[in-house]
Amino acid sequence: MKIRIVSLTILCLALAAVPAVAQWSYDNGPINGGTDAWTINFGYIVSDSYVAAGTAVSSFSFGVWEYPGDVMSSVGWSITLDENSGTVFGSGVASGNSLTDTFISTNEYGYDIDKISVSGLNVPEKSGVTYWLNLYNATVPSGDPVYWDENSGVGCGGAGCPSMASESSVGSIAGEAFTIGGSTPEPSSIMLFGSGILGLAGLLRRKLF
Repeated sequence: MKIRIVSLTILCLALAAVPAVAQWSYDNGPINGGTDAWTINFGYIVSDSYVAAGTAVSSFSFGVWEYPGDVMSSVGWSITLDENSGTVFGSGVASGNSLTDTFISTNEYGYDIDKISVSGLNVPEKSGVTYWLNLYNATVPSGDPVYWDENSGVGCGGAGCPSMASESSVGSIAGEAFTIGGSTPEPSSIMLFGSGILGLAGLLRRKLF
């Protein structure tokens, strides 16, 4: 009986150590595709702010204008504490399996409007803090310009909405279309279950010994 109770205790402790993960996101509003857009290659950097609602960024997406038939190959990104400066919490070049370019429509100016999704990230953050997503060095096989869709934060949701934004050559601009996806640990039902079983095991031990 001692061995059974010890085994049960170890199992419950293991279950209690598994954190539950709650999903969070910041949404600066839907892709507009018709007002304006800002170059994110040829040396230009566009930055948009957001307020974190969790402890890690796992993905982000944004709207772009591309020349007809272009499909994005890669894009440089960073998450910083200040507008394209300050502490860098994460950075890289999204490409291959971590980047998806999805065609949405063609706008009145003849540009393809696409949604770019970047996944597979693990960027630590603190909930309630304002961060900046910076995009640059976007590439398409044709070598054409790529533009981040401006939506002025219309239809956005979450703390810090709408985003503050800037472009490296002109300064402040209207906000762009993007979302941030992430996670935050929280007490889990498994943890509570494990705690309850531990208590039951204690009662059994007192009765048996």
